[in-house]
Order: sequence, then C-alpha cells, then structure tokens
Amino acid sequence: MLTHFVLFPPQTAPPTVRIIHSGHACNVEEERHTERVYTIREGETLELTCLVTGHPRPQIRWTKTAGSVSDRFQDSSVFNETLHIAKIQRTQGGRYYCKAENGLGSPAIKSIRVDVYYLDDPVVTVHQSIGEAKEQFYYERTVFLRCVANSNPPVRYSWHRGREVLTQGSDKGVEIYEPFFTQGETKILKLKNLRPQDYANYSCIASVRNVCGIPDRSVIFRLTNKTASPSIKLLVEDPIVVNPGQTVSLVCITTGGEPPPILTWVSSNDSLPQRSVVKGGTLTLPAITSDEAGVYSCVASNNVGNPAKKSTTIVVRALKKGRFWITPDPYHNDDHIQIGREVKISCQVEATPPEELTFSWLKNGRALRSSERMVITQTDPDISPGTTNLDIIDLKFTDFGTYTCVAALKGGGIPEISIDVNISSTTVPPNLTVPRGKSPLVAREGDTVELECLVSGKPKPIILWSRADKEAPMPDGSMQMESYDGVLRIVNVSREMTGSYRCQTSQYNGFNVKPREAIVELIVQYPPTVEPVFMEMRQGLGRPVVMTCRVLRAHPSRVLRFEWLLSNRLLHAGAFDAQRDETEYTIRSLNRDGWGEYTCNVINEAGAGKCTFQVTGKAYPPEFYYDTYNPLWQNRPRVYGFKLQWTQMNPNAVDRIVAYRLGIRQMGLQRWWEQEIPVDGTINKGELMTHNLTELIKPESYEVRLTPITRFGEGDSAIRIVTYREFHCSFEEEPICMFTQDKNDDFDWTRHSAATRDTKYTPNTGPSGDHSGSKQGFYMYIETSRPRKEGDQARLISPFFNVAPKNPYGITNPPAYCFGFFYHMYGKHIGTLNAFLKQKGQTASEGLVWSLSGNQGDRWKQAKVSIHPTASFQVVLQGIRGPGIEGDIAIDDITLEEGECRDPPPNLSAKALSTSCHIWLLCVTLVLTLLEGQR
Repeated sequence: MLTHFVLFPPQTAPPTVRIIHSGHACNVEEERHTERVYTIREGETLELTCLVTGHPRPQIRWTKTAGSVSDRFQDSSVFNETLHIAKIQRTQGGRYYCKAENGLGSPAIKSIRVDVYYLDDPVVTVHQSIGEAKEQFYYERTVFLRCVANSNPPVRYSWHRGREVLTQGSDKGVEIYEPFFTQGETKILKLKNLRPQDYANYSCIASVRNVCGIPDRSVIFRLTNKTASPSIKLLVEDPIVVNPGQTVSLVCITTGGEPPPILTWVSSNDSLPQRSVVKGGTLTLPAITSDEAGVYSCVASNNVGNPAKKSTTIVVRALKKGRFWITPDPYHNDDHIQIGREVKISCQVEATPPEELTFSWLKNGRALRSSERMVITQTDPDISPGTTNLDIIDLKFTDFGTYTCVAALKGGGIPEISIDVNISSTTVPPNLTVPRGKSPLVAREGDTVELECLVSGKPKPIILWSRADKEAPMPDGSMQMESYDGVLRIVNVSREMTGSYRCQTSQYNGFNVKPREAIVELIVQYPPTVEPVFMEMRQGLGRPVVMTCRVLRAHPSRVLRFEWLLSNRLLHAGAFDAQRDETEYTIRSLNRDGWGEYTCNVINEAGAGKCTFQVTGKAYPPEFYYDTYNPLWQNRPRVYGFKLQWTQMNPNAVDRIVAYRLGIRQMGLQRWWEQEIPVDGTINKGELMTHNLTELIKPESYEVRLTPITRFGEGDSAIRIVTYREFHCSFEEEPICMFTQDKNDDFDWTRHSAATRDTKYTPNTGPSGDHSGSKQGFYMYIETSRPRKEGDQARLISPFFNVAPKNPYGITNPPAYCFGFFYHMYGKHIGTLNAFLKQKGQTASEGLVWSLSGNQGDRWKQAKVSIHPTASFQVVLQGIRGPGIEGDIAIDDITLEEGECRDPPPNLSAKALSTSCHIWLLCVTLVLTLLEGQR
C-alpha cells in the first residue's frame, strides 16, 4: 500500500446540513420561503437522510413537529443519519427537522414537510327532509344522499345513477351541491319529490386525481321504495340485576330497516369486556364481575337516517367496606360513655344495588328490635348511603354487651357482612402518644424504618398517617396511609423523606369524636454527595495535575473527613475546614508512576462519598475529516484509492504524538491489516493530516481504524467506513454536487425545475421537466433571454477528480474514465454545448472532448465520451448563446465512471473527436474510421 502523510493549515468549520430523500416519494416540491414538501403515499417507506459538513464531525438529531406535538426520534452521532419509517401512516405526516452541531458557531437546521396522501372508501348516508318521514319511507318525498371520504389531498366527488353520470342541471329532479359549512368535505345529491325513475343504484366515486398512484374509490347505494332507517328491540329487562359469576346474555333484534342494518354493541366502560362474545345481535358476558357492570347499548346502522340505539343497565350485586363508629351523648361536652346518657352506634356498608340493602341488629347474638330506649334507624340513602344507627337512650349497666350490625341484600346470593361493636365500662375514646425515644427518629438512607404512635382506648380506631411539614405525598404516592396498629413502615428510606409526620385517629372503627393526633420527626442521614463522581484527566509527563473533590450535600454535614488514595495506597488524609466545601490533591510533576486511578473519599457518620480521577497519558482520538472533495480516485481497473484525512483532538493535552497505528479491514471479514504512520514534529490543533489508502478492491467497503501513539502507549481510536461510489449528479440539491460557476465567463448556468418555472418563461425552448420526466426534478440550463447576446458563454466547472500516480515518475498507462450526461437542446436559436477536460498542473489550454450545435428536438438525449487524464482533473461544460432568445440549453444527470464508455450514443461529431486527439495519438485511428464510414 503506497501512502503519504501531509500536514495542512488549521481546518475547522461550523456545521452545514441538507436533507436528501429516497424511498417512495410521489414528488418533492420547493415552496415559497424555501420550504421543501415531500409527498408520499400512505403505507410506503419514508427515507430522509441528513447530509452534514463541518469539522469536527457534527452530531445529528432528528425531531418532528406536527402542530404543538413534538416527538424526538433519535439523538445520534452516525454520519449521514437516515430517518427510516416503514409503512408510513397519515398521522406521521408533518415537519421533520434535522439539526447538526459541533460546537462551532450556531447549529445548522434544515426542515422538510412530509405530506402523506391517502384515500379511504367513501360512505353514502341517506336522509329525508325533516318532519317528512313516514312509514312508507321516501315515497313522494325529498331525499338527500350524502357522500363522504377521508382523503389527502381533498377529494373530488362524482355521482352516477346506474350508468348515467349525474351533473348539476342534467336532470330537473336532481340537484348536486356542496354545503357551504363543509368546505368541500362532502357532496350531496338531492332528489326532489321522488319519481319512479329515482329508484335506482347510485354510485359515488371519490377521486384524488390519481396522485401518488392512488386509484379512485367508489360505493354503491340502492334506493328503493322500501328504503327505511333502522329500528331495533332489546329482548331484555332494564335494569338487569345479577349476582357475580353469572352469565349474562343480551339479545338485540332488528324490527325494520332497508338495507338490513348492521348491529354492534358498545359499553359505557369504553370497551366491551375482554371475555365477552358477540354473535349476531347477541352479547354474552360469561362469569360477570362487578367491574363489568354498566350501561350496554345495541346500535343499528344502515346509513339511512340516524342509527337506532337501545340501552340497558347491568347491575352486579355486591356488599363491601363495612365500618362502624361510636358517638357519645352529643348534648354533653364529654367524649366518654357514661351511665344515664345517650350513646349511638353507626354502621356503614357499600351496597349494589343500594335499594336491596337491609340491616338487622343483634345484642350478644340475639335479635334486637327497635324500642323506646333502643331506637334503630336507617339513614336517608341520599344523605348517607348504606348507613344504619342504633341509639341507646339512658344507658344502663344492663345495656353493656356486644352489638352486631348485619348487612345483607334482599334475595340472598351475596355473603352477609357482620360488624361487632363492644359497649362496656372499658369502652373509652382513643388517645395517641409517641413512645419515648421514637421522635426524633434517626435513620440512614436505604434503611427500613418504623414510625410509631401508641393508641390507647377501646375500640382502637384506624390511624391515618400524613406529612405534617409540607403538602407532599406519602411513600406509597397517596396523601394519606392507613394503619391498624399505629405503625408506619417505610422500606428503603430516602433523604427526601426527612420531615414531620402526623398520626391521627380516624372516626371509623372507633369514636366519632374530635381526632387525636401526634407528630413524629424523621431524620434521614446520608453520605456526602460529591462531584465529580468520575473525571478523566489526560496529561503529559513532567506537567502538574490538580484534582479537586467538592462536597455538594451531606447529613450530618459536620465532622467531615477526607482521604486521597492512588489505587489502594493512602496519599493524604485530614479533616474538612469548616469554611470550605472542597479538598485538593496536587501532583507537581507527573511521572510514569503517577498514572492511575485516584480516589478521594469524603466521610461522615452515614458513609462516604467518592470522587474518582483517572490520570492517564492516553492521547485523545483523531477526528476524521468527512468534507474532502472527491476523496476517491481510480488508477487501475479493479482497485481504487481513497484520501483519508483527519485532525487530532486536543493534540497538546498529552505527550507528543509520534505515530498513528492504521488498521483496515474489508467489511464482512475478520482480519485487520495494520501499519504505523510516523509523525515528524509537533501536531498543532486543527492541522489536517492526509494518508492515501490504495489497493482497495472495487466495489468493496472498508472499516478504517486510526489510533494515536505517544510515550504512554496507544490512545483512543476513531473508526470510519470508506465506501466506493461512482460520481453521479442530478442537481436535486442546492450545492449542485460541488460544481462551481466560472468567474471569467459572461453569465451563469441556472438550477431550475419546471414546477417552479416563472410564468414569463420563453416558449418553444427548454425542457418541460428533468431527464426523468418529473416536473419537480431539477436540472441546469442557460437562460438566453435579454440581456444575453449572441456568443455569450456560461461555464460550469466540476470539482476535482483525483488520479493518484503509481510511481514518482508519473503515469505511463493512464486510466480511462467515461464522462456522461443528458442534454436538452430545443429551439430555433440553439447555440453550442461544449465539454472540456481541464487537468491540474498543465499549462496548456483545456482539451475539447465533446461538442454539439443546433436544434436537437424537444427531448433529452445522452452523451458519453471517454477521457484519459494524466493528473487530477475537472470537466467543464460550456453553453454558448445562439442568435436569439429561443436557445435555452439544459443538462442533467452527470456521471463519471471508470473504464472506457460502452456503446456511446452516436452524436459525436468528427470535429469533436479530432479536437481531443492532441491528448492521445490513438484517437487518429478512430477519426479515420469514422470519416471512412461517412463516405
């Protein structure tokens, strides 16, 4: 492999970006304000590639904005990042942005709007004039047929009756119009006072005019004298009350409608239960649960009139959540139960359906009936649903005992709920205290802690825990947590849980009195939080290194200690200064023993926070330069070369780079080929280095790995892919493939597309589309209108194409290239189109390799010519204005391929061939052969 190594002046550049497209686009248009619109058919594949320039290599990010919704797709550093969406849907249309940034200047951003085209099947709905519906539907009545189809772009509708096309005015009994308020979303066919001939098959055809190849869609509706809107009947009761586990069947039948209606079932629970079965008009719910209760509706639709709907409610019987509370005599300011005073026991249950709920009371297991002293009442369901009260008037000693509240549903089938309440001399209101030593409670982060409130009294109520110091959720995410034993258990406690907690009695399962409460303080200790957690420090030998570890937070924050270690060897230790929150360690002159991992431990009672510093002499990775003009060249039939260029990231951060290790392997193979590239002198920041890769096999791609080497050893590697590509330019993108306008000519070539052509263009000249026939495609042309005059020249110069010499003495057997392009030369004033070969380093004039003059007809034709450059070269395309304004010349799809041209088109004149013969004497034979043939 022949190589050379070159240093160039500093080379950095801010990012630029452009979006190119592939996949299945219908077309790509340029709108005003330079916005590009990419049109694609729903279900096809969207591919947008973000091409960037800039050094260092920019980071790429794709975003999509549609209205106010923003979705981030990816954030990646992959060059030429492609956004790929297979089977694109209509909701994925919108504006897509590609953003590239490399830290130099402002980020580069380009956008393209993706417009997804689609057409759904149309739907015809039929309506009669309001107030005119009769049992015999649509006889001598006015009928409206409405056609609607979802589409993009807007749909066009047409109506047919049988084979007859209906248009406005074609039939006095027919009126076709678009309602103003619909803005073209529908087209209505109005049949005025139905006649016998109006009973027919009506077709609505929806069309988007075959854009993106979307075919027309149609629907047929048969209108007869029996056409009628749907009617249905439910063969079930309303409501349906069932027990859990029962199987419920809902039957819906149609009682009218033409065409026959379609029946569907819907639920108030958003969707039907997963286990439900629908067969025809019957909905079956096996083993129904309480969660599946609700309103179920049968809907019948046949697109005539309004859909018919019938509903029923399924009620699943249930009893749950039994609770009680004791209320002392409300007429005395005393929370205790006392002989001779009133006491009330309340019992509450949630019941479905609530009207089936029944209560009964027992005392010591025996039935209790309401009396003057034992008054049993049931609260109004609208005020306090599912509640019963037992009022004991003038409490006596003999009233002490266990009272049982029994809740049941009429008809049975559901287990009863029993609640026992003990009334005795030991029945006392609750009291809350915090055990000694339990507040403040000190714990370490990650521990399991138990906050405790002692509950006295009988019966013991439910305890409610909440935050007392701030409005914040409890560990389980709720604002309150219940505890039946007064203990709040927190697993894996965190520093955010430090604060005050309130324990409070609930009225349920206890006394209905003013809540008792207490406060518990929780203090969570945690090790110091430090920065940096990890830092890599790259430095050369003999230079100083300063490492700083900073404390951000710690509890307790007093008595902080530190220790510095290299590997496990203690270097320095001490206590923190009360006025400082950081500690430093300095290496005054780095030696080989100083490379390694340094650790700073900052310690308090709860543990240690750790800063880690990796001190290394590793060089930073090189940064490949991707903006090399035409880095690929060809000098032999089956191999190619590639100019590899890069700069070195932070070259002065470590010791001098003495060499690079180059690794290269063919994609798909395992073996790496390696060599060292020596470096003489010091590399400066931003200097561009070059190494020529040769003997690369066509058309294979290669993975290239580059690693800097210093006295420390190998540094970080960088990897890129080298891909073989033939040159092709279709002028679809603004940079026009790095072609440039000659500054010494008379006027410039213009990039153009027929879709954006000025309405004042000159007729009878120039193409109506690009070479592929697309009106949205771009090409280059010369505009020959005023102020241009006969003989004016416009010259378009290609970028340099490299031809690497095989030896220092030049090329003895130069390679052949086939230069090709399409041209359009139509108009009575067409001048001349020339192609020149311009070689680097040659003082002689450019060599003419192809020439054509005059009107060639209104069509694109292809030109091909073989060239044999001996050095890096450019191709120049020269357009010369003819005698009038009808002389526009256009070019498109320029290619450069290795090897002689195969079957070149027969449009090379003998003059063009003979002019190029000063390059190769071998051309003489070809000229003589052509002249002989013309005789």
